[in-house]
Amino acid sequence: MNGRLCCSKLACRKVCQFIVMALTLAISCLYASPTQNLDRGHITSTLESKYGERAGKRVKAWFRVLDEAQGLSERDKMTKVNNFFNLFRFVDDIKLWGDSNYWSTPMEFIGVNGGDCEDFSIAKYFTLLQLGVPEDKMRITMVKATSVNQYHMVLAYYETPSAIPLVLDNLDTRIKPATQRKDLIPVYSFNGRQLWLNKEKGRGVLAGSSKKLAKWNDLKYRLGVERLRQPKLRLE
Repeated sequence: MNGRLCCSKLACRKVCQFIVMALTLAISCLYASPTQNLDRGHITSTLESKYGERAGKRVKAWFRVLDEAQGLSERDKMTKVNNFFNLFRFVDDIKLWGDSNYWSTPMEFIGVNGGDCEDFSIAKYFTLLQLGVPEDKMRITMVKATSVNQYHMVLAYYETPSAIPLVLDNLDTRIKPATQRKDLIPVYSFNGRQLWLNKEKGRGVLAGSSKKLAKWNDLKYRLGVERLRQPKLRLE
């Protein structure tokens, strides 16, 4: 991600240490095998029973995206997935879940028809995994979004390890290279295996395994449709 953190080296070290500690307390080696067999009937009926008929229609639309994206290039898969999820509503966690920082699973996100920035990024990440995009090419990335003056989460795609990443975002819905997103200042990023503290030009300093990340552990535990949470706010 292009950009620099606006702080001294000492302050930056403290921020990085805090992030690692916070994440250690708060995500896991979320390793999902791509192209898993999905029980579409069970998933659809469960979402309908938990969230209503329209949730069933949304998950069927998601299945169509999976079917239509088979055989496409990785770039076209990203475009299709990004466009699909950016139709969903943005809602703050505290309003939707009654929790200041809840990471919903893709099925919860689809079921309730909305979420906040991490929910968009997580849903895109897992859908692209399902479509066979290697996890080594993707990083869920925490940034400071200067346009809204707050922390924000996006999905970054690296065609090669040293490439400038492409950014999949719900603020700016067009997929752009990180060099064209001057409004995003990188903080940290992760995928199912690794955690990085970001510096500049999309590169990061490896900070160990993503097994350290406890919110990710919790998310992994809740994947699927057996532990779906009911929202505090109904969007429909």
